[in-house]
Parts: sequence; C-alpha cells; structure tokens
Amino acid sequence: MGRVVHFEIHVNEMDRAKKFYGEVFGWNFEDWSDFAGTPYFGAITGNKEEMGIDGALMQRRTQSPEGGQCVNAFVCTIQVEEFDSTEAAILAHGGTISVPKHALTGMAWQGYFTDTEGNIIGIHQPDENAK
Repeated sequence: MGRVVHFEIHVNEMDRAKKFYGEVFGWNFEDWSDFAGTPYFGAITGNKEEMGIDGALMQRRTQSPEGGQCVNAFVCTIQVEEFDSTEAAILAHGGTISVPKHALTGMAWQGYFTDTEGNIIGIHQPDENAK
C-alpha cells in the first residue's frame, strides 16, 4: 500500500513561507539546501510520537499557479485542535479562504485556504458532533 511519507510546498519567498507556516502551525525548519542544491527547508510538523508526516518548503522553479484555477498539485490537509482560531491565524498572516468551513458530518470541520505563496491547504478539526 502506498503511504504518503513526505510533502513539498513550492514557495516564491522562503522567509515569508517559513514565517507563515511557523507562526500559524508551529512548524520548525531545518536547512537541507546543501542536499537539494537549491533553497530547501525541511518542515518538522510535530513530535515523532504523533501520527503525521514531515515535509519541506522548496524554492519554486516555475511560475506560481494563477488564482481561480482548479487544483494543480497535491493538497495537504493539516489537522488542528481548533478550526476557528487557526482560520483567524491564517487570515492574520496573509492567507485567504478558498473553501469556507464546512462539516464533514459526524467526523470533523474542514476548510481550504490559499497560503501566502498561492498554494491551497486544508485544515481539519476532528469533531464527532460536526453537522
């Protein structure tokens, strides 16, 4: 069975992207540029004991996706403890709403946002009472 074990987020401005993901989600970054031969920062997204994956921010090598396009890459969804405060942090740090908060009935609250680099990300708050 194929399992996602890493993700990459293409960025135009590395410092801006690191600030966004660091401040909104508490991620830490390690400089792996020497391995990649281009600006590439490993994204440590949580404790190794927690379920989840780590990934990286990498320097975008082509033009940014245009607004209003259908999705043209993998969309990573990030589990959060509290949807509304995370949404507020995203908006305060330059992100915008792509698909508003909605219930995955009996499971969770879900929504999609555009980050400071034009990428779509999802956030997911487990909640059995969501409806």
